[in-house]
Amino acid sequence: MTWQRGDGWAVTTTVAFSAALGFAFWNEFPWLAVLPLVLLIAAWAFVRLEWLLGLLVFSVPLSFNLEALDIGGIGLYLPTEPLLAGLLVLFLARSMLGWPVEERLLRHPLSKVIGLMLLWIAFTATTSDMPLVSFKFFAARAWFVVGFFYLIGHAFLKRRSALDQFVLLYTIPLAGVIIYTVIRHAGYSFDKDAGHWVMWPFFKDHTSYGAVLAMWVPPLLALLWDRHRPALHRLLLGGLFSILALGTILSYTRAAWVSLAGAGALWALMRLGVRLKTLLAVGIVGLGFLWIAQDALLITLQRNEQDSSDDLAEHVESISNVSSDASNLERLNRWNCALAMFAERPLVGWGPGTYQFRYAPFQRSSDRTIISTNNADGGNAHSEYLGPLAEQGVPGTLLILTLLGWTLHLGFKLQRTLSKPRDRRLAMGAFLGLMTYFVHGVLNNYLDTDKASAPFWGLLAVLVAFDLKPNNQGRD
Repeated sequence: MTWQRGDGWAVTTTVAFSAALGFAFWNEFPWLAVLPLVLLIAAWAFVRLEWLLGLLVFSVPLSFNLEALDIGGIGLYLPTEPLLAGLLVLFLARSMLGWPVEERLLRHPLSKVIGLMLLWIAFTATTSDMPLVSFKFFAARAWFVVGFFYLIGHAFLKRRSALDQFVLLYTIPLAGVIIYTVIRHAGYSFDKDAGHWVMWPFFKDHTSYGAVLAMWVPPLLALLWDRHRPALHRLLLGGLFSILALGTILSYTRAAWVSLAGAGALWALMRLGVRLKTLLAVGIVGLGFLWIAQDALLITLQRNEQDSSDDLAEHVESISNVSSDASNLERLNRWNCALAMFAERPLVGWGPGTYQFRYAPFQRSSDRTIISTNNADGGNAHSEYLGPLAEQGVPGTLLILTLLGWTLHLGFKLQRTLSKPRDRRLAMGAFLGLMTYFVHGVLNNYLDTDKASAPFWGLLAVLVAFDLKPNNQGRD
């Protein structure tokens, strides 16, 4: 055997690392074993960034929270948040040298709205009642946006195939989590109460689980609907979609079902040729009517005494029960607390991420339920719109509504202007997936988690990428 140049360095490095690893294990520090993987990932960040982004997307459904596993009390999602933190540092370093991603992406109006959201979060963190909590919230939101919107959006602009790969890279591990959840759930005879936690440790509860599954139904259906794909590909996509649909049903998440129904109704209206201006006008009139008739509506809703149930039909009926359903009543309690907090600090709010630590004194005795708590372990405002109102004041909610408005504008625009059926299907899948979350956001908020942030910011990047790409004519 001939000794090659460099072999000496390889042998020396291997022996040295083996010795260091043995010493580390002897001193009960096994984490040194992951050093080669860390170095490989660091190398990818500079020479194969798309590989690292693919690994990141694939890891999201499989990530778990150290806090949920009672490991040191640290609220950190592994392995995604360390990867995202590294990507944020890389993004900032690139920014010092010029444009960190394509200039077109940074100059897009939707990108500017997102940038303003980050700036306002940073500003309200300085005025926060709990600055440490708020700056941690800002850091997490920044690396979610940078990783899943700016860097992945940059990859979308470079290669059209990256759009399909993004959907598949998230779907495959998500299907594995669903199978795991369904098998565990079957061990409890698909009991509704067990359905609240059998997805742990991958999801903290059934509501976040259902929200993510609902958001991912339209994009996966868009890929499945592509008749130009090979039969085997469509068969595999059909299997993945069946798993996703089963998981959505067995999640017992009423808000997820409502959001899918809302997205379906929106798609039907778009197919009928209804314009966005017409839809918004009807929506404003409808909201005005509900405001005028709120007393009569509340009386009607209070007549519904159907609690959540193992029976799917009864579970759907319980959605409008505001007389005895503890989950619905507690949500109203959280909303009233958010409004009371907003009334006290209307301009800058109490600080990003502080709601769960500050809402307890704002609970009225008449609003409290059997699941109310004064501890900071009962979740947040249960609204993607009222939460920012309490934490970031009026500008925080206005920016969320502006983001919604631009998303609606892009969705209706791309439906009208994209000429390639395949592109139009995927754009509509991304748009309708986002609409499920905006509907779901009335009842819950999960953008502080990697599970929801990856699809949400990623699907926004899909819309922006289609809006920025030249509209090539003809079929594909």
